[in-house]
Amino acid sequence: MPTFLDFEKPIAELEGKIEELRHLENKGDINVAEEVARLQGKVDKLLRQTYGKLTAWQKTLVARHPERPHFLDYVANLFQEFTPLSGDRSFADDRAIQGGLARFRGRPVMVMGHEKGSDTASRVRHNFGMARPEGYRKAQRLMDLADRFALPIIALVDTPGAYPGVDAEARGQAEAIARSIETCLKVRVPLVAAIIGEGGSGGAIALAAGNRVLMLEHAVYSVISPEGCASILWRSAEQAKEAAEALKLTSEDLLKLGVIDEIVPEPLGGAHRGREETISALGAALEKSLTELDGLSGDDLRRTRREKFLAMGEKGLG
Repeated sequence: MPTFLDFEKPIAELEGKIEELRHLENKGDINVAEEVARLQGKVDKLLRQTYGKLTAWQKTLVARHPERPHFLDYVANLFQEFTPLSGDRSFADDRAIQGGLARFRGRPVMVMGHEKGSDTASRVRHNFGMARPEGYRKAQRLMDLADRFALPIIALVDTPGAYPGVDAEARGQAEAIARSIETCLKVRVPLVAAIIGEGGSGGAIALAAGNRVLMLEHAVYSVISPEGCASILWRSAEQAKEAAEALKLTSEDLLKLGVIDEIVPEPLGGAHRGREETISALGAALEKSLTELDGLSGDDLRRTRREKFLAMGEKGLG
């Protein structure tokens, strides 16, 4: 059964009725097919109304939807000859960050990103997409390898944030994130990042300091989670809805502020309702961004990337 969010309850009720009708035969003057079509029209109208005016908090819930496509879904559908590379050559292999060599529409690339997992076992295995220091050091290694062999880098970001455990702090979490951001900024190859779900804090920007930053329509990207922000400001996570509005974490807000470069539209009802369409749309956007960067030299790529991030905070605040 599909998972419905709290604000989708009216939609869930209608879709439940449709499912019941599909198991019935035509009886008397009731034409099941016509009734299903009528109710489906109501569902589509309700979806347009609901998703046309989502609040920042509702977008946060959509970004966290368990049925959204994750990193490995994009790899399976957009990339060929994917060869995963593991380990940071120092401590261990962190499964929250996956990456490796692949072909993307005919060109060799380095692809990396956060993987949350799709069921209980895989979520635990991937630590819900929250990387430890060895994950960010693996990302550095992959980016350095791509730089050495002149391979474009594609980074898919989907994390609540870096893992906040004592063991991660003991192994230098902050330093690992900072070094990863530094590596993003210094490589001399195209780096295109896409926020595909949650973009949480330094754990996200450690992979997202790219020449182009794309963002799915209902993804979120912020310095802290709404619950974390509310706990600091109001000492209660119950104020998360207010915090989400204040954080300006939606794709529309971030495009206006110049933090991202492009919004990739999602199908009606979100990426979880149209996984194939979402993956295809992101693939087209990634290809377009890489094509735009093809003619730039290594020096130009690094210079424009740094200028892009230094200029943040100067746009959209008036």
